[in-house]
Amino acid sequence: MVEHGQALHWPRYSNGAYVGQQAKAQAAKVGLWVGKFEQPWDWRASHADGKAPSSQPLGIVNRKLVAQSGYSCEPRRTCKQISSCGEAQWYLQNCSWGRKLDRDSDGVACRLGRCT
Repeated sequence: MVEHGQALHWPRYSNGAYVGQQAKAQAAKVGLWVGKFEQPWDWRASHADGKAPSSQPLGIVNRKLVAQSGYSCEPRRTCKQISSCGEAQWYLQNCSWGRKLDRDSDGVACRLGRCT
């Protein structure tokens, strides 16, 4: 699972057993390594007060929503490749890499001129 980016090597418990597999996954940018994230143990340490973060949802993809929309998180898109405001917003909300479409972090993707 670590080699495919579906789990993390946690040095505290694995004693280095999965260092190579994780390096391979990171280099190939597969699974978790497709986008940016905070490692769970770091997140827990920074939120030890028990308060939930006030940030955007994680963008976990709902397979049924993907099927209904006709969009897919692969291949990756740029604003130049996106033809509508709705499509841009879908990527922003549903793909791990979607945040790159919102450069000013205001919740509106791409600024295609006709989007509000």
